[in-house]
Amino acid sequence: MTHRQTFIVAVVMVEVFFVILICHKNLRKERKKVMTNEMREIREAIQAGERALTSLRKAEEKLTSASNWGLWDIFGGGLISGIAKHSKMNEATSYMEEAKRNLTVFQRELRDVNGTYNLSLDIGGFLSFADFFFDGVIADYLVQTKINDAKIQVRDAIQSVSGVLAQLKTKAV
Repeated sequence: MTHRQTFIVAVVMVEVFFVILICHKNLRKERKKVMTNEMREIREAIQAGERALTSLRKAEEKLTSASNWGLWDIFGGGLISGIAKHSKMNEATSYMEEAKRNLTVFQRELRDVNGTYNLSLDIGGFLSFADFFFDGVIADYLVQTKINDAKIQVRDAIQSVSGVLAQLKTKAV
C-alpha cells in the first residue's frame, strides 16, 4: 500500500469514527427522549391511580357509614336511621360513580405505559325504592346485603389499584 492509499484509509477511518460518534450521540438523545416520555406517562398513570384510589376510599367510608346506619335501621332505628342510611348510600353512590370515571382514566393511562390491567367497579342499585316503600326487616336486610356487597367490590378495587400503583411506582424510580 502506498502512502497515499494509507492516508486515504486513515481519513476514511476518521470519517467513519465521527459518523459513528454522531450516530451514538443521536441515539443517546433519542433514548433519553423515550425515557422522558415513558416517565411522564408513568407519572400520569400514578396520578390517575391516586385519584381513583381517593374516590374509592371515600366510597368505602360512606358505605361503612351507610352499613352502620343500616344495622341501626334493621334493629328498629326508624325514620331517622332510614334517612341517614339513604343519605350515606347516595354519597357512596356519587363517590362510586366518580371512582368509575377515575378508573376509566387510570386504565387509559395504563395503556400508555404498556400495562393492561382489568380494573372495574360494578355499581348496582341499592334497592332504595323497595326500602322506602316496603320498609321492614326483609327490605332493610336486602339493602344491608347490597351495601356489604358494594363494600366488598370497593375494597377489591382498592386492593387492585394499590397493587398496580405499587408496580408503577417501582417503574418510576
